[in-house]
Amino acid sequence: MSQSSELIQSAQRTLRLELEAIEGLLSRFDDSFVKACELILASKGRVVVVGMGKSGHIGNKIAATLASTGTPAFFVHPAEASHGDMGMITRDDVILALSNSGGTAEIITLLPLIKRLGIQLISLTGNPDSPLARAAEVNLDARVAQEACPLNLAPTSSTTAALVLGDALAIALLEARGFTAEDFAFSHPGGTLGRRLLLKVENVMHVGDELPRVSRETLLKDALLEMSRKGLGMTAIVEADGRLAGIFTDGDLRRSLDRNIDIHRTPIDQVMTAHGQTVRPDMLAAEALKIMEDHKIGALVVVDKDDYPTGALNMHDLLRAGVM
Repeated sequence: MSQSSELIQSAQRTLRLELEAIEGLLSRFDDSFVKACELILASKGRVVVVGMGKSGHIGNKIAATLASTGTPAFFVHPAEASHGDMGMITRDDVILALSNSGGTAEIITLLPLIKRLGIQLISLTGNPDSPLARAAEVNLDARVAQEACPLNLAPTSSTTAALVLGDALAIALLEARGFTAEDFAFSHPGGTLGRRLLLKVENVMHVGDELPRVSRETLLKDALLEMSRKGLGMTAIVEADGRLAGIFTDGDLRRSLDRNIDIHRTPIDQVMTAHGQTVRPDMLAAEALKIMEDHKIGALVVVDKDDYPTGALNMHDLLRAGVM
């Protein structure tokens, strides 16, 4: 057998063993899992995740996932906890302790203090009869039949199982809290999702002198000058009382030229798109983007509740804002 084939077979074996470990968790979502969720939901504090070694790395990720999905959480290294970091933990918190063996010395050392402070303890172990599991109010069973490591030593299947259990816990809590996409955006204001869900039209639209605007009687040539000055590829056309009458865009100009329209003699209201698609300032910028995509247009007029133009935006504005 070639080395390439051996490498592929090794990878496939690893994946099969880890899939089996995950499938083995399905039958363990029982009253213990429910109780763990209830303890966290009833808590007035945070979820403090602890773990050593590879369990610590998994614990860090679980804490991050909890925090970004509506459950305040952070990670504390158990060795550091014994040297001052226990001061970060309050009686209102819940501790989620990860240990595959359930006998990690650095965590076991903390148990007397955890009990003395009356802090609720959830364990996530591969040994439900271990000291850590017995000390906890509830144990999440993360046993695996075999590590993917051929020596059955390096944490592989067991860390995957712990990670999946942590994800299951975070998502169950998310749904129980009614956590929304907008809530998620507030936890991720710098990300693309945050921009899509938090940014409003009024945050990106052009206002005041930047808003291209002409009256219905304006000749097409003069409307083109207004479009050129403002640089948005469009202009709003307004009635005598200032309300929106229509919109004229670069696309309308191309269609007008195809019809041999005389730009020096034709009033803009003869070639404009009557009223056209509009948005309100308080709409999400992502909603404005969808309107543009659905109607295959590149610009929008922003109007108030009385249909007076208050701003304008185009596709480039949304691109620069990171909404696209």
